[in-house]
Amino acid sequence: MKPTLFRLSMLIIVTFIIFSFKGKNPTTTSSKSRITDPPTTKKLVLEKPNVTIGFIKLTDMAPLAIAKHLGFFDAEGLNVKLEVQANWRDILDKVLDQQIDGAQMLAGQPIAAAAGCGRQGALVTTFSMDLNGNAITVSKDVWSKIADSIPQEYGRPVHPIPASALMPALHIYKKQNKPFVIGVVSAYSNHNYQLRYWLAAAGINPGFYNNNNIQGSKGTTGGDVLLNITAPPQMPETLQAGTINAYCVGEPWNQQAVDQGIGVPVVTSREIWKNHPEKVFVMTKEFVEKYPNTAIAITKALIKAGKWLDDPVNRKEATRILSKSAYVDGDKRVIDNSMLGTFEFEKGDIRSVPDFNVFFRYNATYPYYSDGIWFLTQMKRWGQISEPKSNDWYHAKIKEIYKPEIWMSAARLLLEEGFLTKDEIPTTDGYKPASTEFIDNMVYDGKKPLEYIKGFKIGIKD
Repeated sequence: MKPTLFRLSMLIIVTFIIFSFKGKNPTTTSSKSRITDPPTTKKLVLEKPNVTIGFIKLTDMAPLAIAKHLGFFDAEGLNVKLEVQANWRDILDKVLDQQIDGAQMLAGQPIAAAAGCGRQGALVTTFSMDLNGNAITVSKDVWSKIADSIPQEYGRPVHPIPASALMPALHIYKKQNKPFVIGVVSAYSNHNYQLRYWLAAAGINPGFYNNNNIQGSKGTTGGDVLLNITAPPQMPETLQAGTINAYCVGEPWNQQAVDQGIGVPVVTSREIWKNHPEKVFVMTKEFVEKYPNTAIAITKALIKAGKWLDDPVNRKEATRILSKSAYVDGDKRVIDNSMLGTFEFEKGDIRSVPDFNVFFRYNATYPYYSDGIWFLTQMKRWGQISEPKSNDWYHAKIKEIYKPEIWMSAARLLLEEGFLTKDEIPTTDGYKPASTEFIDNMVYDGKKPLEYIKGFKIGIKD
């Protein structure tokens, strides 16, 4: 009896083991492992692994924060210190003076430095940090004067709101002998050029710069408004104090005005120029030539950060990271308003704007020559570049600054490593196709800058 029970027990055990192994799927297990295991980074031999990078507390510094916080810099062998700066002028000076190794910059800053506007120096960009991201906000006083004249649909103002909507307020201020003052963050910022573009498209002259004054707040000769340089974090309180009547800035400062009940955004920058470039990452020409592998490694980490940011699944985590004191240091709820695919124009008027912040899609990270040439055309249009220039000058000048070849070296490595796919690397000569995606439907062809400049009704043409 006992041998029979023993044999029966052994049979049950063996049967259990056999069926247990059959129940497992080795192919599925290894496949899952391949999906969850991240690609392997092939580290370059870095000439300068320890770098300091400057930034301003704006949500479009996000690629820097993500590359630092999620270890993308570390994966490349980089030890990066992110250092907040007081204003855009400080960032420019510190990069040129080699106090910091690179920085988030206004797209116009390295271009102006090469074109002889303001402080000059040899700067290069290998990476475009984002598309879109700005808005124009008016004070509650201005809004009270213009709201009734703006067309409504379903009880809400129709967007985009053209600058012609400002006319009632401009007339009232003129009768009261008060200047209508609009804040911009720099004479060489996208904000300045976008604001000017929006105003001029409606026949409002923002004024011109001259040889004695190509920067600051005096580029308003012959203007219908007065422009004032104001640091981004100071804009809401300056608006509330009545020192300025409106401003053009990036986030979170437009949403901050809504949250505080002191202002109303009237147009997003994407509505002025759809998918326009915004900030760029900048190093000196000397740094890139002396430390080529380091420049590529930084660019690699930033491309990875941009791709991570544009995955919708990651945006809430991104705003949590950005709200930290080391980065934007803002209220997560306010940062969420623009970063999660919506934008609040008035309290409760929340609209879907999925492309308000773009960090990777539409080849956002690639530094296109045509994007940079647009800034040169606006510098010429408003008098910051005073001498006549040939088409060849525009193309040669931007190629001194924009270095897509370094971006391409970084992208090819990321392709080999499995972080990018072939369709995520543009096939391009560095120029985007001609576009009419502007608020005035003007045709912009980066290969024909002089023809573009001559097409404007308001602006210097020669």
